[in-house]
Amino acid sequence: QVQLVESGGGWVQPGGSLRLSCAASGSIFSFYSVGWYRQAPGKQRELVTAITAGGDTTYADSVKGRFTISRDNAKNTVSLQMNNLQPEDTAVYYCNAKRVAFGTTHDYWGQGTQVTVSS
Repeated sequence: QVQLVESGGGWVQPGGSLRLSCAASGSIFSFYSVGWYRQAPGKQRELVTAITAGGDTTYADSVKGRFTISRDNAKNTVSLQMNNLQPEDTAVYYCNAKRVAFGTTHDYWGQGTQVTVSS
């Protein structure tokens, strides 16, 4: 079992920055790939960025060059640095940890943190 707690959301003006954190407990976090997803009102949840256990990263085209994901396995945290935020980035951001072991998928979600970008 993995418990995930997101923090760092809030309100920011366009062009501003926020740093989200996902703190994990309960299992060997370093074995998990971790992704940040977001869901805006009336829209489906979408993958924003992810980092594998080995540190490989992927980004949605809409955030490339603006967002950076990183992990600190010693602290069991994954962070999302978001720069040059735009109104279309407004959403609830969720942390997801996933691992496939012995044919079983282990998939955990945090409760989400609201990010609002407006003037």
